[in-house]
Amino acid sequence: MDVPTAFAAIALAAVSWDGSLSMAGSRALRHVLDYRHPFRSYDDAAMVALLDRLLADLRSKGAQHLMVDAAQGLNSDQRATAYAVAVEIMRSDGPLLDDECNILDHLASVLELDQELTVEVRCVMDLLHADLGC
Repeated sequence: MDVPTAFAAIALAAVSWDGSLSMAGSRALRHVLDYRHPFRSYDDAAMVALLDRLLADLRSKGAQHLMVDAAQGLNSDQRATAYAVAVEIMRSDGPLLDDECNILDHLASVLELDQELTVEVRCVMDLLHADLGC
């Protein structure tokens, strides 16, 4: 799996880990891909083709296995970024659920990330997605 495909696979698996694709999750997925190189240079047809291929893989393998396969295509810096994107996507529709935390723990293990980094990423995402309390 090439780097862009692996990165998008982790993002897609994060947004659809429970078998559904929420509106907030779909928007978050599109946002994290649209502004990032190389995806920002993809035309609509290329993006649709990429996501269609990944959706087929997701259906046949499941989110967990798709994440494992994708992790092999990323270096350590790309793995850290992919993890941060996964947390952002999962956090986009509200506080993390227990199941989401379990998925993220598994993803961190698969990506061979340091626990200090993963805790820091989650704290930053809590700040980023905090309600204003108004």
